[in-house]
Order: sequence, then structure tokens, then C-alpha cells
Amino acid sequence: MIGSMDLEMIGITADTVGKLMVAFTALRVHHRVLKEHQIDDQVFSSMRREQIVGVLGVVFMVAGYAIKVAARY
Repeated sequence: MIGSMDLEMIGITADTVGKLMVAFTALRVHHRVLKEHQIDDQVFSSMRREQIVGVLGVVFMVAGYAIKVAARY
């Protein structure tokens, strides 16, 4: 059985990982657009992959929140 302290730590970790993934994705998109100075198929493909990572990051944040709430109640 997972204790409440362990559950809270998992929640904090998932929340942190999610925030880092969203931040990394935003930074990579900006870097790529600035580097390329134009939007082409390669940039669109890269942005699509980064968008998926961003969505996964949001899922981690939501999961982290749910775990934190479950750990407290």
C-alpha cells in the first residue's frame, strides 16, 4: 500500500515533470522559429512533435494535481 507521503511525493514529481515539459516545449518552439526565420514542412513537423510533448506535460500536471488532492484527503 502506498502511504500518503509517498503519494504526495509522486504528485509533486508528476507536477514538476509536467511543468518542465511544457516549458521545454515552448522554449524549443521559439528557438526553432527564430533559427529558421520561416515556416516550412520541417518546422511544422517539429512543432507538431513538440505540441504532443506539451500536451503530455499538461497531462502530467493534471495527474499531479489529482494525486496531491488524493494524498491530502
